[in-house]
Amino acid sequence: MLGSPVYSRGNEVHLGSDQDQIKERFDHLLRTLLRHHRLGHSVTPDLIQSLSETLGGGDPQQLQTFQDAAILIPGGLQKVFPRGWHQAQYIDAIRRCDVTFGIGPAGTGKTYLAIAQALLEVLTKKRRKLILTRPVVEAGENLGFLPGDLSQKISPYLRPLYDAMEDLVGPEVLNRLEENRTIEIAPLAYMRGRSLKNCFVILDEAQNTTRTQMKMFLTRLGEGAKAVVTGDLTQVDLPRSQESGLLQARRILEGIPEVYFAEFEKKDVVRSSLVRKIIEAYEAHEGS
Repeated sequence: MLGSPVYSRGNEVHLGSDQDQIKERFDHLLRTLLRHHRLGHSVTPDLIQSLSETLGGGDPQQLQTFQDAAILIPGGLQKVFPRGWHQAQYIDAIRRCDVTFGIGPAGTGKTYLAIAQALLEVLTKKRRKLILTRPVVEAGENLGFLPGDLSQKISPYLRPLYDAMEDLVGPEVLNRLEENRTIEIAPLAYMRGRSLKNCFVILDEAQNTTRTQMKMFLTRLGEGAKAVVTGDLTQVDLPRSQESGLLQARRILEGIPEVYFAEFEKKDVVRSSLVRKIIEAYEAHEGS
């Protein structure tokens, strides 16, 4: 990382280098880590690596973006910090842009960070409602044969989103948001004809949208709405004859200032080191 060994002696840390530039960078890294620790950010290898790369870029604005990307949810169970530079850019983009696409492999925090920012905005009354949706490819968008009301029918497909919410806020907060309909769940097929105003909308598993569905979803956004679209283009479940709406959107919407595409790579996987190794193994197998 720094190209020099680091030694610990009691409660002191020493760098085995006499180069002033490296010593200055090391000192800056330690002071930055201490600041993050005081804010409640766990000092992990991922954090050290990310801060070192950010500091190494020599751009103070990058470091400021990284530090400002913390998400503090009112009444939340934990503070949410970016665990890499791409995550910091993603959070910054969600805050700045009307539509943000998070594209990349599983375990990179695309959905989790979107949920965290959405909860922050609805609990601080910045947005009036959080809408969760995804294409129900497995059921062919036809949910009629499943038992229960619409919420119960779609709930299994949105379980990953609820897992994230349950990790971020207590059950009493989540129940209150559901009871007053601040949180709404809807299959993508039921979004046609709606105009979503002052809402935070998350479209998950967007790689399984058709081109028509993606266009329909994006044109639902009304005044004050913010959308985050997440997907993994390596896990498309559509028939091979159909192009993913997410792939088409990336191709034709780049260049619109209000739309941001955050691209994650396997090195951004933070779920676990094992998940990263599994992704690498599959890529190696498919490339052989």
